[in-house]
Amino acid sequence: MFNSLSEKLESAFKNLKGEARINDLNIANTVKDIRKALIDADVNYKIAKEFTDKVKEKATGEKVINAISPGQLMIKIVQDELTELMGGSEAQFNITGNPAIILIAGLQGSGKTTFTGKLANYLKTQKGKSPMVVACDIYRPAAIDQLTVLAEQIGVTVYSERENKDAVSIAQNAIKEAKATNKNVVIIDTAGRLAIDEVMMTEVANVKAAVNPQEILFVVDSMTGQDAVNTAKSFNDRLDFTGVVLTKLDGDTRGGAALSIKYTVNKPIKFVSSGEKMDTLDVFYPERMAQRILGMGDITSLVEKAQAQYNEEEAKKLEKKIRKNQFDFQDFLDQLQQIKKMGNLKDLMGMIPGVGKAIKDVDINDDAFKGIEAIIKSMTPTERANPDLLNPSRKARIAKGCGKDLAEVNAFMKQFEQMKQMMKMMNNMPMGGRFPGMRR
Repeated sequence: MFNSLSEKLESAFKNLKGEARINDLNIANTVKDIRKALIDADVNYKIAKEFTDKVKEKATGEKVINAISPGQLMIKIVQDELTELMGGSEAQFNITGNPAIILIAGLQGSGKTTFTGKLANYLKTQKGKSPMVVACDIYRPAAIDQLTVLAEQIGVTVYSERENKDAVSIAQNAIKEAKATNKNVVIIDTAGRLAIDEVMMTEVANVKAAVNPQEILFVVDSMTGQDAVNTAKSFNDRLDFTGVVLTKLDGDTRGGAALSIKYTVNKPIKFVSSGEKMDTLDVFYPERMAQRILGMGDITSLVEKAQAQYNEEEAKKLEKKIRKNQFDFQDFLDQLQQIKKMGNLKDLMGMIPGVGKAIKDVDINDDAFKGIEAIIKSMTPTERANPDLLNPSRKARIAKGCGKDLAEVNAFMKQFEQMKQMMKMMNNMPMGGRFPGMRR
């Protein structure tokens, strides 16, 4: 995500490397490179120029000229301006109303239906809501089938009328059904086209007028760059939507849509989505995205993802076992499962400052843990709980059971033992190996 833009911005800041202070010349060179990086990322020239003019104005202030570390200061200025360009702060998401009504709009192929499922899952699991999804794409039976499958996956109700060709009446009937069955959020998935046309626009506008939604979310494929921004403007002129959703951020995203859309339509980005899994939906935080674009990572989001899988009672039990040096293979397997639930492994590692750049060309498969899982699952419950039982004959049986070489099994056992020793050393450190400020 944004790898090319990140690299080009980093290259731009090299103009200031080794400089004792900022001056007109190195500011001009840096700003020129930043503007070029933004244009290459498919940001509109007018927006790129206005952005860099603001950066230049701040950089030439009296306090900046006397700065000790001009490179770091320029990065901070660019970070602040990127944050402001993308909206400044987290946008509010309105789910008041009984039921709250959310209308989803966008072109065909933008990821509307998948996002509808992801949003329902988010509201159910993160907000404690009881959502209903509504299939209002009356032209594509496959869209109804897709939404039905997604709803079954996440355990939410789907409303559809396959023989009804009136999207407005389907939406109205769905709301009546939601009220009768105590569903407190209704998410309406509307029809899209490969390009903007009057029929589609009229239909979605009619649905909006009929149901009066609290939120109208425009879903856009972030890989389409400036085209996505132009499409957003057309939709906004007709619908006056409340927010934007950027999908497919795990693809080859240059950044143009994320950086330009708020400026162009003056509507906030509310969610970002990547992949097909139903739990890969995130609230959009402009400051965090700016940090990631500048290669600073996103520790806050990483911690939040970990906390979403955190069970306080289980964590206390695990802590006791680690303190007593009783951490076993079953504990290790359980922790692997928790990590996998947090999302795409490469994206997670990219949230750690400095790691994203290091692994940008590394292919990290989400199945990276499968070999380890196979080894542990080939053990008996007794062996998992008692690593010391694993003698050569048991290891040979385990290797045969998981289809691995004995050398691979032995290597994993050695790594596991080293990890246990590391845990023991941390346990003996002051504060029990905890970082300052963490609760005991």
